[in-house]
Amino acid sequence: MLQEYTNILVPMDGSKQAETALNKAVEVAKRNQAHIDVLSVIDPGQFGYNLAGLADGDITYQLVQDSEAYLQKTVDQIKKDGFDDVEFHIRMGSPKPIISQDFIRDHHNDLIMMGATGLNAMERVLEGSVTTYVQRNALTDVIVVKTDLNNTQLAK
Repeated sequence: MLQEYTNILVPMDGSKQAETALNKAVEVAKRNQAHIDVLSVIDPGQFGYNLAGLADGDITYQLVQDSEAYLQKTVDQIKKDGFDDVEFHIRMGSPKPIISQDFIRDHHNDLIMMGATGLNAMERVLEGSVTTYVQRNALTDVIVVKTDLNNTQLAK
């Protein structure tokens, strides 16, 4: 029996890998008549702190605005290309638990499709890979996309 997925989560961080994962997710969603949730998680703690020890509100506001513009453009292009069952979401906090558990609980996703990595090598060493964390802790199936639509290996 083949698994049919009905509600796919695609975390987006602006990387080529994430965009490729979204392209593949659209193809999976078309075959399964599924819904796609596109998610951006903004972690204010990773961008530095002001003298009071709090993340700068102006920086956070700008990050939300930039993320919203990017996601809206991305979703609009998907809809223009003929797939309508897609929404975008923005969450604040740590990406690891939000992607692997919190968002899944709220939106009942049955599949996560994400890029192998969106971070550079040094960030992975210091923080650990979000993808690795999600693979190990997700409440649902996870597909890590490592190839494009033609199954050509993505550059790291």
